[in-house]
This record gives sequence, C-alpha cells and structure tokens, in this order.
Amino acid sequence: MDYHITLVESAEGVAVWCDDLPGCCSQGKTREEALANIGEAIREWLAAQPEIERRFKVKVQREIVRL
Repeated sequence: MDYHITLVESAEGVAVWCDDLPGCCSQGKTREEALANIGEAIREWLAAQPEIERRFKVKVQREIVRL
C-alpha cells in the first residue's frame, strides 16, 4: 500500500511524518535515512493498530476524500 508522507529538511536533518497515520513520525540525518526510518515507523504503527483499537476501544479507519 502507498502512504503519503511529508518531509521537512533543516540544518539539523530531516523530519518526516506519515500524513495517513496519526502520530506516525520519524527523522534522520539525511533524506535517505529519514525515508528508511519512516518506513520502519509505518510498519510498527500498522502492527500496533489492533492493540490500539482493543486497548482504547476505538476503530481506526483510513479513507481517501477527493475534493
């Protein structure tokens, strides 16, 4: 599956977050490192989703809205 991400480059490095998954973010010293790190963060977020739903009694859903 494809996920939209946002990267912000600064003198300190690259911050990155997944626009499709609330709270899923990472960083890296380089763009390549940040992309690798967000890939790992996305995999971990998806693996934790069932536990998040069970523990907090919520249903996490994602949809695309076209404007």
